[in-house]
Amino acid sequence: MSSSNAAIQSTELHTVKKCITVAAPPRIAFEVFTTRMSSWWPIDTHHIGKIAAREAVLEPRVGGRWFERGVDGSECGWGHVLAWDPPNRLVLSWEISFRWEADPSMQTEVEVRFVADGPKQTRVELEHRYLDRFGEHRDEMRAMFESSGGWLGLLELFAKDVERAGGGA
Repeated sequence: MSSSNAAIQSTELHTVKKCITVAAPPRIAFEVFTTRMSSWWPIDTHHIGKIAAREAVLEPRVGGRWFERGVDGSECGWGHVLAWDPPNRLVLSWEISFRWEADPSMQTEVEVRFVADGPKQTRVELEHRYLDRFGEHRDEMRAMFESSGGWLGLLELFAKDVERAGGGA
């Protein structure tokens, strides 16, 4: 195997890529993904705080926090906004350990691109990269992100919410 093929294979092992098309222009898809995250994110099952979570919050700016807010008002960090380019692109740090605990020293990245696919459709491309930073837990975490409860399942919930929001209108 040539060194360039080894680099490509290594990068693929450290990255999860998912794509879905939603019935909305990029502006609406971006807005639903970012400002309405609590309407589609399954907060009952996809939270890491010690108490029940009420909502998922994404502060709309570079440096903004990405976190869950508990039913008691407490907050548990998931990461930060690294790039904010509405309605085209969003990059988030994922600061959650393999133990599913907040860990600011553990940073992978989630990039989401919103690409127009006609006047009323958007191709949403998600890439979760740098999974090698999970060390010996890389393959386990990659399998979780690849599972039906991982990124594709989350994107499917997002697409349904875009439809409910009347995104194609």
